[in-house]
Amino acid sequence: MKSQKAGFHSLRRLLEEKNIRPSFQRMKILDYLRKSKDHPTAEMIYRSLLSEIPTLSRTTVFSTLKLFYRKGLISQVFIDESEMRYDPITKPHPHFKCLKCGRIFDLDMECPYGSLKSVNGHKIYECHMYFVGICKDCLNKG
Repeated sequence: MKSQKAGFHSLRRLLEEKNIRPSFQRMKILDYLRKSKDHPTAEMIYRSLLSEIPTLSRTTVFSTLKLFYRKGLISQVFIDESEMRYDPITKPHPHFKCLKCGRIFDLDMECPYGSLKSVNGHKIYECHMYFVGICKDCLNKG
């Protein structure tokens, strides 16, 4: 219980540093994102937290994710045009999407373009790099 309190204290501090009111729901959403490795959609977050927070609404999840993105707490991952995923890692880094299982992984490599601020006079705000294929787990299943 002590570590959970310490964890919530650090989440509260992080939200306050970004001038975000640290409500229970916001802290739970941020905690979920930080513990999640699967780059969840807003719907995945909503469904995962609903049993713990019965009063949670989809609107709250969507508006919280928008706020976190605007404040630089999370990044958005666009690989498939039909869904947006969220990532607590805001530093530019490449992703890999498996066509078989649908999971999205962080790749342990530097994004060669992540530090660019402009190209040919164009100002860059974000850099997205991703690969699509079959993950090693699916390949091993045959």
